Amino acid sequence: MKALIIEDEKKIIDAVKVAFEFRWPDAQLVYSTTGKKGLKLINEESPNIVILDLNLPDISGFEVLNSIRQVSSVPVIILTVRSDDEDILQGLERGADDYIVKPFNYMNLLARIKAVLRRTESIPFSGDHNNVINSRITIDFVNQKVKVDNNLVSLTPVEYQLLVLLARNRDAVVPYERIMPEIWGKEYTADNRNIRICVQRLRRKIQDIPPNSIINQRGTGYMLKS
Repeated sequence: MKALIIEDEKKIIDAVKVAFEFRWPDAQLVYSTTGKKGLKLINEESPNIVILDLNLPDISGFEVLNSIRQVSSVPVIILTVRSDDEDILQGLERGADDYIVKPFNYMNLLARIKAVLRRTESIPFSGDHNNVINSRITIDFVNQKVKVDNNLVSLTPVEYQLLVLLARNRDAVVPYERIMPEIWGKEYTADNRNIRICVQRLRRKIQDIPPNSIINQRGTGYMLKS
């Protein structure tokens, strides 16, 4: 496993290095102290996960995230001193998979990295190679590809897992309390905000606005209509 950290505080980079050396010695950590070099390293190093600071000296972390999402679905965890809901929401809406507010516990960071990486693993699904979910959506479960109106759609691992969970239970409401542990992991407390933002991103990508496929049962959960 290779992780890329884009962070301008060298002391944080060094502390993360130590945490990896002691708790995850098989992992490789590469780093950049600027956003532009970080984007270059994504192409050169092909990391399995990116840990991204929002306050960078050259360009903002949001700009870096936008650039990443234009070319890659690599999981991204945001590190930020900004604890305002607005900044956290903006990061999630732009495609981040998780966020951690500074100061943070380094063991918790490693646990969150492992949780995000688990979500990128292959998702077993019994059934046909291609499964027609409804008149617009087809999922290739073997290659983890999604087509909408016969056009390939690029989803992040979280978005794909959420779509698969809803597809497995289509025409039935999947409760919030089931979605959170299955998609984000048991390490996370129930936070319907994460679910709501992920659904919004997914709806935009599958062109389901206004929603006709992914329906919210207010106060209960979400359903994917066949």
